[in-house]
Amino acid sequence: MNEIDFLEQQAIEAAVKLRWNEAIEINKKILALDKKNLSALLRLGYCYWQLGKLKEAKSYYLKVRRLQPGNQLAKENLERIKVLEGKRLKKIKEVPNLDPNLFIESPGKTKSVKLINLGQKNILAQLMIGQEVILRQKKRKIEVRTRSNEYIGSLPDDISKRLILFLKAGSQYRGFIKEAEINRVVIFIREEKKGKKVMNYPSFPKTSTENILKVQNAEEATEPEEEEIAENDLEKLAEIIANEEKDYLPFSPEEEPDEDMEE
Repeated sequence: MNEIDFLEQQAIEAAVKLRWNEAIEINKKILALDKKNLSALLRLGYCYWQLGKLKEAKSYYLKVRRLQPGNQLAKENLERIKVLEGKRLKKIKEVPNLDPNLFIESPGKTKSVKLINLGQKNILAQLMIGQEVILRQKKRKIEVRTRSNEYIGSLPDDISKRLILFLKAGSQYRGFIKEAEINRVVIFIREEKKGKKVMNYPSFPKTSTENILKVQNAEEATEPEEEEIAENDLEKLAEIIANEEKDYLPFSPEEEPDEDMEE
């Protein structure tokens, strides 16, 4: 392994652990050895973006574009910065203090979800990885909004339907930005509390691959697994919860007309 390969490995490790300043210093060492290293330039742009320093991020993405005019990552991020420059922002105000363990997966209790019906570009352009978001029911869907109530996007219909039921049953969730681009936003949803009526059901069903592994490893299981919930059972459970005492339901949906979504 040569020196650049070694430094690159260190830079990636620092970024994975969200140590942006450390990653910046390592990538600058790479540029000292190879000033046209596109990967290092892109990582520097990304690190400065995560620190909310738009001017510095832009300078590195422009260097990438000069070296490789068709680079898609540079193009998308420069578009994002351009949107923010239109708002005369030199620095993003709210940069989250990230926990390196934030996105640890827990089967049945966490899920990464790509949003649909994305909101306005000037809102999406300001999103930062690790930023906490609000999950809010609106009619038959779950909207995702910033803490200042700016619309980001919505959960897909199947996930919205399931979470609305679990929320009505007393479950609680937190959401965080995991990926953020002008045309793509992924959030990480984590179960914080399981409602009593859905205690035996996972918030997020296992994928087909996980189910295969579950069968293969069944003999090694030492604790009972949460039950899967079929579509028919989901409907029945929804009816049971809906017919129970109103006082039991700690979650009240808002029935406001749709707004804030990008036209």
